[in-house]
Parts: sequence; C-alpha cells; structure tokens
Amino acid sequence: MTEAHDVVILGTGNAGMAAAGALRAAGKSVAMVESWDVGGTCPLRGCVPKKVLVAAAQVLHQIALAPAHHIEVGMPRLDWGALIARERGFVEGVPESFANSLEGRGIELIRGQARFAGANRIVVGERVLEAGKIVIATGSKPRPLTIPGAEHLITSEDILEMAELPARLAFIGGGVIALEFAHVFARAGTQVTILEALPRLLPRLDPDAVAKLHAESERIGIEIFTGVEVAAVAKIDGGLEVRFTHDGGEKRVVADQMANGTGRIPDLDGLDLDAGGIDHDGLRIAVDDHLRSVSNDRVYVAGDALWSSAQLSPLASHEGRVVAENILHGDTAAPDYDTVPSAVFSVPALASVGLTEEAATARGLRFAVKANDLTGWRSSQTHAETAAYSKVLIEAETDHILGAHLLGHGAEEIIHLFAFAMKHGITARGLGDTVTAYPTFSADIKHML
Repeated sequence: MTEAHDVVILGTGNAGMAAAGALRAAGKSVAMVESWDVGGTCPLRGCVPKKVLVAAAQVLHQIALAPAHHIEVGMPRLDWGALIARERGFVEGVPESFANSLEGRGIELIRGQARFAGANRIVVGERVLEAGKIVIATGSKPRPLTIPGAEHLITSEDILEMAELPARLAFIGGGVIALEFAHVFARAGTQVTILEALPRLLPRLDPDAVAKLHAESERIGIEIFTGVEVAAVAKIDGGLEVRFTHDGGEKRVVADQMANGTGRIPDLDGLDLDAGGIDHDGLRIAVDDHLRSVSNDRVYVAGDALWSSAQLSPLASHEGRVVAENILHGDTAAPDYDTVPSAVFSVPALASVGLTEEAATARGLRFAVKANDLTGWRSSQTHAETAAYSKVLIEAETDHILGAHLLGHGAEEIIHLFAFAMKHGITARGLGDTVTAYPTFSADIKHML
C-alpha cells in the first residue's frame, strides 16, 4: 500500500529539519526518513562536540600565555579521557530529543535507508511513500581515499570518540577539519603532522590570512608539508607509517594514529538517483538556482548533500528554509551565499565572510584592499596574542564591504559585524562610524576599514 505525503525529506540534519519545520508550520504533511541517528552531523559528529575540544585548546592557549601577563603557572595536565567523556555528554540524548520534537510537531519519522523508485516515489524497507515534493538532505560522509593502506586511517568521527591521547598523529589532507583538530592535539601535547596535496592549506580562503595561520600552526609545533603526493600508509612496529613525495624527495612520517583530513563529500549512498530521474555524476546532483533538480522538478537538494556550497550548519539551515519557501510559493527564492560567515576553529580562529580578492577580481569588481597585521595593535598586545590579521575588501563605487578575513582573538565573533553590515547594505564608513565599547576588539574595526 502506498502512503501519500505532501513532502518527504531524506535526512534529519540541519537542512532537513529547517525545511520540515517551515513546511509543517504551513500545514503540509511531512515525513522524514533517517538511516542513522536523528539530528545529523553537526550536533552529533561535527560542530558541537568538536567545539568542546576546541574550547579546551583555547584554555591551554591562554595558560601558555600566562607568563606574558606575569602569572606563574605550572605545566597543565589534560585528562584526555575525561575531556572526551565531557564532549560525549554534549551528544547524549540529542537524537531522542530531536525525535520527540518531530513527533510533537506532527512530523512523521521513518527509520531506514531510503531509495528512489520513481520520480515521486521513495521506498524504505517495506514501505512505499509518494510525495508531491522530495527533499534530499542526506548530509555528508568522509571523503574516501584510494591510497594503499587507507583502511588504517581514522576519521573525524573516530577522533571524537578517541579514549586515549596519541603521542603522534598525522593527518592526510589539510582541510578545515584537519586544521581544527591539529590545533587541539598540538596544544594537548601530541606531535602533529599535516600532509596536504595542494600547494597551500585551505585554498578557498584568503591566502594571506591562511599564511598567517600556517605560520602560527608551525609555531606551536605542527609539522606541515604542502604539495605532497602520498604513496601509501602501512602498519609497522609501533604504529603507522606514511610514505610520500615532497619537493622531489621521498619522505616518511611515523605516527601512532593517522586520520583522513581531506574533508567530506555528499552522502548519496543507496538513494538510486537514476530511478528518480535525477541528473547526477555519482557525487554531484545538478540543481538550478532554486536548489531544484534540473531533471526532476519534484526534487530539491539542501545542506551537505549539495556539492556546490560550503559545508556549514547555518548554511544548511538557510538552504532548507529556501527549499521550503520554493515548495510553498513556487521557485522564487535562492540562497544568499555572499553574506554567510564561516570560521575555522583553530586557535586562534580564522573567520571569513564574502569574497576573496581573487573572487572579487573574477567578478570584474573595483575595490580597495585594507590589510593589517594586528599583532602590534594595542588590543592584541594587551592579550599577548601571537597571531592577528585582518583584510577587508571595499567596493570603490559604493563603499560596500565585499569581504572580510580575520585571524586572531575573537575573530569568530567579530566577523558577524561584517556579515551584518554586508547583509543590510551598511557601508564601510557606516560600520566604522558605529560607536563601540572601548577597549574591545570590536573597537578596532574602524581602523581595519
């Protein structure tokens, strides 16, 4: 027997939840299908538990700065097992809470693996669902590596359950996740190595800000190799060995644990997109500006299941709301990516919003670049910061802020002022003229512009 719904949503992460909430509030019948824990990556296997570890690294950083403030402290001792237990506590009970929330709002939760059986038909086990619209919000999974010995690598999900602190840890790949965890482990006392295939770390972010973060990472003892070609990972006595080529020479690194740090890709496993008439290449679903499948107008895609947007939980929620708006009112809404802030939660953090110089130039925009090394500024010196940098792009004709890239104390919070100004058309002069409390890092903004 076929079950009819207005909308079927595949996945219960941020994107799916945002779409479901808006659609149900508008009176639509909504069913959500989940093959794993309810809640998705961010609260269970990503942002939230990871930030617990980052918070500990930030405290260790402050302790390391104590002598600059003429405070005598002993060597800190981190109880790694207890920290992991604390982090796990942030996850405990979350799936049940989300499931109860869905039930309370009249959203049906169906557990199991979904697959398409037609343009508007989904099969989950023995159940057959038909829907006016279908939303693919199945999230992401670790990017698989094909190098020999890749089966020995752990993932970020494994790290969040790692009961013992390794003495040596290597990351194959230098993406956001690798940088964030590298700072946590290095400040906890682990010898950390990053092997990145590309010429530099974090290629989508401002190169000058990334260079400052690269230097700070090396200052705290992280060994970084870029432009490498990894040959193989193998088990040896006492751990794991990775062999790679760097600057024309063959090298090797030995570590107790090695992690896949190459990032995540859309998780489309088992969906049988072909049966749904959905244009894709196995990794990327082709969508239009309204996040609708170009080949099946009943299907929308949002969140990490999209290949074309950044993997950010607030952005996934934004895309989920855009999809709901389009389902409810026709395809009139499109996501706004230019004013979405992001942060790499290294210590210190690297935060960005808007365009890089390269992207602004590619759009044919005329702009001024205001770049500053902030380490000599009084605010940074007060806190004895070891890395601080800002770059702001300002459009010549309009005085509008096109992009902001910050590294340093509080960057992950200050970036929102730039995002707010960009979202609401506040000019650089207008932002700079805003009266702020002093002395604060926000008071420095007028000097960054």
